[in-house]
Amino acid sequence: MREIYPGTCPACGCEIRIVHHHLEIPHFPDLLIISIACDACGYRHTDTIIPGEGEPVEWTMRIEELDDLSTRVVRSMTGTIEIPELGLAVEPGIACEGFVTNVEGVLSRFEEAVENVLARAESDEERAAALRVQEKIAAAREVAFPFTVTLKDPAGNSALVSEKARKMRLDRPI
Repeated sequence: MREIYPGTCPACGCEIRIVHHHLEIPHFPDLLIISIACDACGYRHTDTIIPGEGEPVEWTMRIEELDDLSTRVVRSMTGTIEIPELGLAVEPGIACEGFVTNVEGVLSRFEEAVENVLARAESDEERAAALRVQEKIAAAREVAFPFTVTLKDPAGNSALVSEKARKMRLDRPI
């Protein structure tokens, strides 16, 4: 279900439309995606909210074949995604947004972050390290080696949606 509300742009104060999409995804009774776009100044914001809280959860999945890259990833604002073999993680922060994507989309987000590091690299060592990570991500996109995706959420509002994914109670703080 889609609902549209009037609002005010937080960047420039112009009138905007705030769009709410209510979705049903397995494992969740309700998922709310909020998107804001200002035509005047170009401000954009998207957030994924899962109303309520569940038990702290940790999802783990081994990515071993190309089809595994299409596994749905639902990350709430309190979720942490890790790929230990790449040494990469997305952690909650002040401007944290939830999102719905797939494993390939998570790799794309990591690629964008590495490209930003490359654009601002201040030393040859920093640039070389970023290039090595970029090569590892490219290999992961081809599933040239198996890797693990872990999604931890103390609020219980994140998931890896696949029969191959393992769900465990998260007993330790993130």
